[in-house]
Amino acid sequence: FVRPNTGVIHPWDSCVIRVTLQAQREYPPDMQCRDKFLLQSTAVPANSEVEDLPQDTFTKDNGRVIEECKLRVVYASPNSAHASGEDIYSAARTSLNGNGTFSSDDALKRVKEERDAAVRQTQQLQQELEMLKKRRLQSGGGGFSFTFVLLVAVIGIVLGFLSKLLLSSPTSA
Repeated sequence: FVRPNTGVIHPWDSCVIRVTLQAQREYPPDMQCRDKFLLQSTAVPANSEVEDLPQDTFTKDNGRVIEECKLRVVYASPNSAHASGEDIYSAARTSLNGNGTFSSDDALKRVKEERDAAVRQTQQLQQELEMLKKRRLQSGGGGFSFTFVLLVAVIGIVLGFLSKLLLSSPTSA
């Protein structure tokens, strides 16, 4: 059921169209739906009402320009019902083909490519992190080793004692 199935939308206005599908006994195994909806639009005189429209409004015979857009139904799995609206929108978003129809196949391919790219990037970042951890362990933590610090301390103490002895020795005059 499509409600409203006919209407007039004035410039800069919008209209909510509700599509209710009948429950299916079982989902198709490939989750591919064959249901399609055809949206047609054409210019009508200003301040027109639905009742005022002639029966041939959407016929192409009288030279009228009618724009058409075919929408395909995309199933969302029941366990994704708790997902946010934006997640559902991005997962079920469709793309416009050259022939004026929306294709969920193209959208599905695009989403899969984005997912694969994100997985590759995650794996690459994990490899870089592991490599950095190995470098840090091999370089001894990036600081001075304990033996180096101990050697500098001993040299400093010896130089301190030598300078004290030289400066404190009595000079013979």
